[in-house]
Amino acid sequence: MYVRKALFLLVIITLLPTIFSGCGLLNQQSSDQLNALAAVEVKNYEGRDLSSILDFHENSISGPQKIDISTYLLKIDGLVANPQELTYNQVLSHKPYSKVVTLYCVENWAVTILWEGFLMKDLLDAAKVDGTANTVIFHAVDGYTTSIPLQTILDKNMILAYKINGVVLPPERGYPFQLVAEDKLGYKWIKWITRIELSDDVNYKGYWESKGYDNTADVQK
Repeated sequence: MYVRKALFLLVIITLLPTIFSGCGLLNQQSSDQLNALAAVEVKNYEGRDLSSILDFHENSISGPQKIDISTYLLKIDGLVANPQELTYNQVLSHKPYSKVVTLYCVENWAVTILWEGFLMKDLLDAAKVDGTANTVIFHAVDGYTTSIPLQTILDKNMILAYKINGVVLPPERGYPFQLVAEDKLGYKWIKWITRIELSDDVNYKGYWESKGYDNTADVQK
């Protein structure tokens, strides 16, 4: 019996790194890199204190993703007349904008961050969105998806962020691009975006929405 217990404990200890690999733990290298960025990030913007890059909770569905930027393409397709396949540098060639926006998570934590990125409107204008499109579906490298009404994105001047508090997004925070889904709960702030799909499906439900989360995700709710 004691031998069986010892073997069971040995198996559990061996599997622990695998069990927790997607559940919020970061390896030492990731932790060191985030600490290095935290040392140089902007901490105050126009008299407003900012949260730190370290204040986020890791809650992605498959753990932090690492994208090979040398082969990366951002696709913009669906109901568009001019589909796009943009390299990272091509996206960066658009005019950048900065804004301080608070991300509110359903897990009852929040961060107020200086985001820098590119207007979704500019990216969509280049793709020439069809008049029948009313929904934007975002796809991430790990299979995560979510959607936001097209008009909401335009009305809120939402941006596709590539910097956070003055530093380039690290892999743990969504590199190369994260959506700044202003006034929406955190599960709409999709990271590691690889595709932006224009659709006429107003009822599209992404990863968490298909599991019962509110599809509008308005912060005031």
